[in-house]
Amino acid sequence: MPLMTLDFESYYSKTYSLSKLTTEEYVNGDEFEVIGVSIKIGNGVTTWHTGSRKDMVELFKQYDWSEITLIAHNCFFDASILSLAFDIQPARYVDTLSMARAVHGTAVGGSLAKLVEHYGLGEKGTEVVNALGKHLKDFSKEELAAYGEYCINDTELTHKLFYKLLPSFNLTELSLIDMTIRMGAIAKLEVDGVMLEGHLIYVQQEKERLLDSVELDRSQLMSNAKFATLLEEQGVEIPTKISPTTGKQTYAFAKTDDGFQELLDHPNATVKALALARLGVKSTLEETRTQRFMGIASRMGKLPIPLNYYGAATGRWSAGGGQKVNFQNLPRGSILKEAIVAPEGYLIVGADLSNIELRVGMWVAGEHEALKILADGGDLYKDFAAKVFEVPYDEVTKDQRFIGKTSQLSLIFGVGAAKLRAAVKAGSGTDIGEEEAKDIVDLYRSTYTGITKLWGTCRNAITAMVAKDDKTEISAFTFGPSGLYTAEVGEDGKSKGIRLPSGMYMKYPQLSKGINGTTLSTEYTYKLRNGFDRLYGGKLTNNLVQGTARCIMSEAMVRVDKRYPIVLTIHDALYILAPEAEAQEALDFLIEEMTKAPSWMSDLPLAAEGGYGRSLKDVG
Repeated sequence: MPLMTLDFESYYSKTYSLSKLTTEEYVNGDEFEVIGVSIKIGNGVTTWHTGSRKDMVELFKQYDWSEITLIAHNCFFDASILSLAFDIQPARYVDTLSMARAVHGTAVGGSLAKLVEHYGLGEKGTEVVNALGKHLKDFSKEELAAYGEYCINDTELTHKLFYKLLPSFNLTELSLIDMTIRMGAIAKLEVDGVMLEGHLIYVQQEKERLLDSVELDRSQLMSNAKFATLLEEQGVEIPTKISPTTGKQTYAFAKTDDGFQELLDHPNATVKALALARLGVKSTLEETRTQRFMGIASRMGKLPIPLNYYGAATGRWSAGGGQKVNFQNLPRGSILKEAIVAPEGYLIVGADLSNIELRVGMWVAGEHEALKILADGGDLYKDFAAKVFEVPYDEVTKDQRFIGKTSQLSLIFGVGAAKLRAAVKAGSGTDIGEEEAKDIVDLYRSTYTGITKLWGTCRNAITAMVAKDDKTEISAFTFGPSGLYTAEVGEDGKSKGIRLPSGMYMKYPQLSKGINGTTLSTEYTYKLRNGFDRLYGGKLTNNLVQGTARCIMSEAMVRVDKRYPIVLTIHDALYILAPEAEAQEALDFLIEEMTKAPSWMSDLPLAAEGGYGRSLKDVG
């Protein structure tokens, strides 16, 4: 299959650019214009092409796109131009930005300029700056020639970068990159714009009602400490982060913090109202999402699904950067799910892996009794609740099961009594009290001793990754069943991470040991995009479990996609489109593939449930 490395140059201005618009808005906008494109076939000479839209159409007719594998940096952008502006879909997509994200995390940066500098491949030009506000007709012959050389250089650098990154990838991961670009560039799901119009009116009225319900003075809302107290009274776990300036733990109350964004979309209406009032927000998350969906519906009717491959450190997908639509956190009962629909003659078919993190965690920890309960179709939440409340399994109440579930899903990652108590209160409104919370934690840790040992093993893995900082000759630490994981330090002493069963890594850039300024105890921190965060046994256990679950899901995705192209993935759920007449057959196939245990975890009992329907909400 021929490899084509490609790079588009297109019109942009101070108000019309990817920093102001989503990719879909930009390509579908009235001002969009291709200035030119550079193309490299295989290892051949890279050529520059410019001209009218008609010239571009004639150029692209020369290629058999059904045979081409397209390589680009930020391929989602170039693929969207081909798809939306020229109705062209190559056979496969490769994105060097996605590849770099998986290989380097946040350590190097995602721009082509930073990556080619890191690898010593050359230097990216700056001629694009001179193109600001210029349509094709505004370029002189000399300016256009210089712009062409700039574009050719970008394509050459992308081609070189691809071969630098390629050794880190297997066919599964390359297929996942292809799927991700496809979901964003080739829209298949549709949007019900009429339904959204009515929903927008409701959301705006609800916002005003929530804001009116908050009767507090400004000092209570703007003081971090007082605001935290208000949240604690609602049983909410206070979102925190490590300050990039002080290096200490602080409140995550900035409007851009993930923790604060979750408060704005909290299921507890009072919590949402408090967050809205503190922000003095003009629109809610649901309101902006609805307006965003309505805009997409008016421009194209179909719905692109922009996602970042390896967007999270665990390898999971995240919302596409700058695309302003996050399909990873659509509220369960949101009307937006009802507005996402299948095209005529098709149904959306979806399935979700059942408590996959709990299953993986128990497997890695060697908790065979718990796994047997799951394999036999038992309910591990009820099983633990029966132990907590000392009642027979069959007599566990709904409220008791909720506490058992909350305990299982949080205590596996080392959560303490205070956070367990807050989680139970936030989810049920019931305060179990400090002593009962402590008793539950103690019971959990004595029941699942393999879990507590796993935390210790993960602490050892963290220690191994910083060993070179202490001049200790440890470059790798293998752990987990049959040596499934490896904590490694690169030759440079800086590339630190955990090798997962997929062969990919969870990266912890600038991981280092220090002293906590408050407790004076040893702690480990690593670099995030903004600031630093702590890494400890329980957190690495969490990351390890999520990363492993992603490996399991990924193998299933590749198998499923060969028969039914995947149109959306949300955490542990997959969604496909199937003709109405074969929806049940497609669902059976989907569940069968998703519940196949991988060869490296062959005795893991997996389960999935799903459904199908006209809308995403119908699927469940």
